[in-house]
Amino acid sequence: MKVFISADIEGVTGVTAGSETNKDHPDYKDFQVQMAKEVAAACEGAKEAGATEIVIKDAHGSARNLIGDHLPDEAALIRGWSGHPYRMMQGVDKSFNASFFIGYHAPGGREGNPLAHTFKGKLISKITLNGDLASELSFNMLTSFYEKVPVVLVTGDEMICADAREMLPEIHTVAVKRCVGGSTINISPQSSIEKIKESARTALADPGKNFVPEIPEFFTLTIHYNDFQEAYKASFYPGAELISPKAVQYENEDYPEILRMMHFVI
Repeated sequence: MKVFISADIEGVTGVTAGSETNKDHPDYKDFQVQMAKEVAAACEGAKEAGATEIVIKDAHGSARNLIGDHLPDEAALIRGWSGHPYRMMQGVDKSFNASFFIGYHAPGGREGNPLAHTFKGKLISKITLNGDLASELSFNMLTSFYEKVPVVLVTGDEMICADAREMLPEIHTVAVKRCVGGSTINISPQSSIEKIKESARTALADPGKNFVPEIPEFFTLTIHYNDFQEAYKASFYPGAELISPKAVQYENEDYPEILRMMHFVI
């Protein structure tokens, strides 16, 4: 069994402030370690369920957060950004049996995490897809579905876990925290590790959970920028339209073209 893991940090236990996600800040180190422990727990649960090959995409910031020493021998780690439009899903393809999303967070435009954002919070206020507020998770789940890879586990804040269940009602989730204003209320780091390991094992052991829904036949993407200058610049992407001073819309029936457009304007 082959498993793909996309790992972010804003949905990791305890993470509340931007400094805790910034590798140049002294607050970062403890949360880097917790991120690694939560990813390792997902790997261990997958191994217990029969996974023999695991590929992990470090998907936060520089994409150089995870250290191989924290991970099992069965895991291959993708560090850094290749420039591929799959971004946080670089490496996924039809050869995988399942996808996990670890440490994910609420999107820009929602209140579910003090660090809520979608891809680049300093650039983008929110993104909608077919009229619905979109998150990094929703795009990345669609990428997995496009590659016919079942999504079986999401961990992170309470809101993103609820969003995952709305997209895929039978999915396994582990909510490690919830947001109240600028604060987070977290379960203990060790509880997170134990719950993630058990959920990973259970998710892969239950074939009834492993399915891939059909993706939409047509996509309307709307990107809302923080600054009108950025929206104006993005409007020159072929097929893009400036629909307000700070928003650009793009339509296509081909999902990879949606990802390609975002790759060049975000």
